[in-house]
Amino acid sequence: MKDKNTLRIIDANLNRFREALRVCEDVARFSIEDKAATARFKTLRHDVARAISGSKKVKYPSLVLSRDSVRDIGKFTTGSELARSGPLDILGANLQRAKESVRVLEEFTKIMDRELALKFKDIRFK
Repeated sequence: MKDKNTLRIIDANLNRFREALRVCEDVARFSIEDKAATARFKTLRHDVARAISGSKKVKYPSLVLSRDSVRDIGKFTTGSELARSGPLDILGANLQRAKESVRVLEEFTKIMDRELALKFKDIRFK
């Protein structure tokens, strides 16, 4: 696999993971009003930012340059993404999205930066 394709996978899943965590954080903060859960989601988002910014081999600018959203064959919304029954359903969907994304991050960063992969593994278990 070309490095650009690996970077695209990392970039897409990094964005997906951080977006999912933000949604979870907002549900915890505004719907559930759980201060501890809100803080945990915020901490995880910051852990991810630190992990990427601390990598010597996977740099954020190279992730951005690898994007090709115009030609992305998976950019269209599925029907299930439009069906949400309330905040807890939104929370569940985004927890699942975060879980899957961080696993992909762990696997694909192994190709380029094993130290970063270990950080994502640690984040996954949090």
